[in-house]
Amino acid sequence: MKLSVIIPAYNEEAYIATVLERVRAVAIPKEIIVVDDGSKDATAAIVQRQAGEDLTLVRHGQNRGKGAAIRTGLMRASGEVVIIQDADLEYDPQDYHAVVGPIMRGQARVVYGSRVLKPANRYSYLSFYWGGRLVSLATNLLYGSRLTDEPTCYKAFETPLLKSLDLACTGFEFCPEVTGKLLKRGVAIHEVPISYTPRNKGQGKKITFLDGLEAIWVLVKIKLGGRG
Repeated sequence: MKLSVIIPAYNEEAYIATVLERVRAVAIPKEIIVVDDGSKDATAAIVQRQAGEDLTLVRHGQNRGKGAAIRTGLMRASGEVVIIQDADLEYDPQDYHAVVGPIMRGQARVVYGSRVLKPANRYSYLSFYWGGRLVSLATNLLYGSRLTDEPTCYKAFETPLLKSLDLACTGFEFCPEVTGKLLKRGVAIHEVPISYTPRNKGQGKKITFLDGLEAIWVLVKIKLGGRG
């Protein structure tokens, strides 16, 4: 089976080359789809220099948001399994084996990599940690699930399943939208522990507390029947 790795990227010139090197080093058959989301730095140029049979660069003319970039990448995904990879160094691609393995073995349809399930992980800000726990708690209360880390980046899916969700997200609401729609369908989400090396705002961390509030609102809307 082939893995499609979708990497939304916005102004990540400091990290993108190392991310691509680490993703390529993972011993799993894969294609890498980088969606440059209107970067104003050298991100796209760095990716273009490394493009090849296994690496495709798609560019947005202007910044449209992480969710829009993921949806653009998903349209080009040809692997049986897809995973989302942030364009920074917070997540370790060697964890792909743990995250996509259950799907490739036919043991799961969706797997989330949980930072919470690995107690040794650190967090840049307590507000991010507790914000993530709050979103996870809201998910569980609304949908009767038992997730420990709903906002995690490492989400892997059977590709046809993800494409069938009719995603409408443009920004960071990709996570609650995909989670809410899966759980509303009754699709089980499995979790496995993963490593996490956080970065701070000075290093380019973009998500904010307001994104956490939006995530809860999206979860509520989907539960009540809206698209999210």
